[in-house]
Amino acid sequence: MKQTIIFTLLLLAFTNLEAAADAVAGKSKSAVCAACHGTDGNSTTSVWPSLAGQGEHYLAKQMTDFRDGKRKDTAMSPMAIALSDQDIADLAAYYTSLSATTGTTKQQYVELGSKIYTGGVTGILACAACHGPNGAGLAAAGFPKVSGQQIQYTIKQLNNFKDGSRANGNNTMMIDVAAKMTDEQIEAVANYLAGLH
Repeated sequence: MKQTIIFTLLLLAFTNLEAAADAVAGKSKSAVCAACHGTDGNSTTSVWPSLAGQGEHYLAKQMTDFRDGKRKDTAMSPMAIALSDQDIADLAAYYTSLSATTGTTKQQYVELGSKIYTGGVTGILACAACHGPNGAGLAAAGFPKVSGQQIQYTIKQLNNFKDGSRANGNNTMMIDVAAKMTDEQIEAVANYLAGLH
């Protein structure tokens, strides 16, 4: 009797587990995503983010937040609403497996962008502290990869953190940092990140 109970409990536990993330399944589910994020996860439009090589945990959190209304965007929120947890896991695994393309930084943004990113300025922490020296992010902590990201997308996100319309971070760090940034600093950092690798 005791063995039957243990077997039943184990069977129930395994039945309730989601299947592991499947990048191959994610690829087939990504067809609709390609219009904005590119067929290889590298967006060709400055307003849409590139997802290739992004951290799996970060991608899953963002898609879940869009689906659950914790992060809002007129284009993404409706796309995410029908995603299951398994869809999200598969898509995150797929985009993480892809290689990101690298961009360039216009010379006029290198000095200020580098200063803010690598060392910070008065009242603004260095971006590299959380996003790494080359912008690869810290996947284990859920801090996103920012290198090679689309310029207008980055500007929009920093402004969204600044005005509080985006508040789905793990803490208030990005809101606090962005609130202290000038438009010139935001533009410099966004352009600097485009060529960081």
